Amino acid sequence: MENMLRETTLLNYSDPKIQDLISKRGWRDLDEKSRILFIYNYVRDEIAFGYNRSDDISATSVLNDGYGQCNTKGTLFMALLRAVGIQCRIHGFFIDKTIQKGTIKGFYYNQSPREILHSWIEVLYKEKWFNLEGFIVDRKYLGGLQEKFKDCTGSFCGYAVAIQDFRKPPIEWDESDTYIQKDGITQDLGIYDSPDALFSVHSQQIGKFKTFLFKNVVRHLMNRNVKKIRG
Repeated sequence: MENMLRETTLLNYSDPKIQDLISKRGWRDLDEKSRILFIYNYVRDEIAFGYNRSDDISATSVLNDGYGQCNTKGTLFMALLRAVGIQCRIHGFFIDKTIQKGTIKGFYYNQSPREILHSWIEVLYKEKWFNLEGFIVDRKYLGGLQEKFKDCTGSFCGYAVAIQDFRKPPIEWDESDTYIQKDGITQDLGIYDSPDALFSVHSQQIGKFKTFLFKNVVRHLMNRNVKKIRG
């Protein structure tokens, strides 16, 4: 279980910027449930949903960017949790690319891989592991999406959301599992102690040219589409 608190290259929670954030927020002074809840809400809503240059960037890099997606926001979430003594691990998956339709369009959508690397974070609380995925999409973005598709009252898949109840997705943590992309999962890749371990085994298999295109063109277009939804 010591591995669930271990610092790694990506989970670099001893970095002064992360330590300073924790101190300013006073998270160490909270009870265990509040530590999880406050950090969860911070990563969900104060780190905006958006696409970083790659999955395997450090928690500090995500903090500096101020935005992230499932894998990168998960890295920051884990680093903050471990820094305040909360044991956590990462669960890897592949999800169908249809979940991204809307944030990515046309030629770039057609050229994107059929399956996309995905993850959620599992947190140990009261001797039970909770699946936390609902922090990926910030509430402002979700609200903009719900306004755009105001007639949708059931399930929804697209724009980085895949959920059964579009109007009331289970994104609030109260000693419960939270989800926002769960229904897009196509393959379970198992549980890992850290994102470093997950990304050493699994990555986006898109080749050097498409990787270059994503970093320098595609993700910026996707972020622009996300900002339009957010308003």
